[in-house]
Amino acid sequence: MTDEAELLLRDDRAVLVLPTRRENGENGENGENGDTGETDETDETDQRSAELADVLGADLADALAEWARVCAAMSRTGSGAGSEVVSRRGRQLAGRVAVRLGGPVRYRDPASGHSRVVRPGRSPAFARPPHGRAVDPTPPWATGLTVAAFAAVFVVVAMLALASTLASETAGWVAILAAAVVSAGLAPSLWLGRTVPVVRWLVLGAVVGTAVSWLGVLVIAFS
Repeated sequence: MTDEAELLLRDDRAVLVLPTRRENGENGENGENGDTGETDETDETDQRSAELADVLGADLADALAEWARVCAAMSRTGSGAGSEVVSRRGRQLAGRVAVRLGGPVRYRDPASGHSRVVRPGRSPAFARPPHGRAVDPTPPWATGLTVAAFAAVFVVVAMLALASTLASETAGWVAILAAAVVSAGLAPSLWLGRTVPVVRWLVLGAVVGTAVSWLGVLVIAFS
């Protein structure tokens, strides 16, 4: 019985060869036909080629197809440039294939021709970063709120300076209009950045600063 799938290249295509079990007959050590542990000819194939998208999903299949095209282009040029990158990418994809299949995958390096067995590792969400430091999922509240406070102060000072200048040089309604234009211009960027791990603290400060500055803008405009 072959327990390892195999990832290899054929021309410009990535091919996954899956293991197929060779089993004895159903009645103990001998099969129904009286053979000593042998099966019919149709069961003698230890491996079978599989359609990548059916087994691995479209996303991983597309990544393998792109990698295979790059390998084929590198092979045609014969320069060897980028072979290390191609090998490293192949090992990464073999690791993803092993995780998806839940078993070891034999990967044949297209640059060196050497084969190695890649076993499924842990999910990237639980992997440790370099130097063995664990990832702390707790948000950095102290640092984040400090950054948000600086962003809020900056927005308040900028908005009030703009409103004060426009109100003194023109009219109060011009200051309100300018503040509305600035707020509307900031809104899409703030909305897109609300889920980005680092930028979200700046977004929080900018939102708070904009809200607070509107109180000052209205006071300046109607004073």
